[in-house]
Amino acid sequence: MPVSPKIAPNRLLFTMLRVRDLEQSVGFYRDLLGMTELGRETYPDAKFTAVFMGYGERRKDTLVELTHNWENDGYAQGTAFGNISLVVDDVYALEAYLKDHDVAILRPAGELPIVSTETGQKYTLAQIADPDGYRIELLQN
Repeated sequence: MPVSPKIAPNRLLFTMLRVRDLEQSVGFYRDLLGMTELGRETYPDAKFTAVFMGYGERRKDTLVELTHNWENDGYAQGTAFGNISLVVDDVYALEAYLKDHDVAILRPAGELPIVSTETGQKYTLAQIADPDGYRIELLQN
């Protein structure tokens, strides 16, 4: 039996990424991907700071939470995480801009050579890495 709409979650709030250098990561998402810092929460007793980044409003849109644990200088990346996907108008132009800013390009911009059997949709995308190595997919609108 499906969960009742009365008790089911109704919005995706954010995805949290643990980062080594908080200000470097904030700068990457703000300056290179155009996100806005929509909130910052510091917890001295727990020794961490969380910064919420996004394209809209904190109480309305899905965000990326960048969390820095003060006493940890790095994290091992597992194999279960795939990527964050962002919609862009011109993936080729953004890829060129990011290359000029020394961002790691993991998959150059281009059309995927595969097609969904359900939708017939073809995608044009690129993949980059943020300062901590998290994969970000840039999907052309």
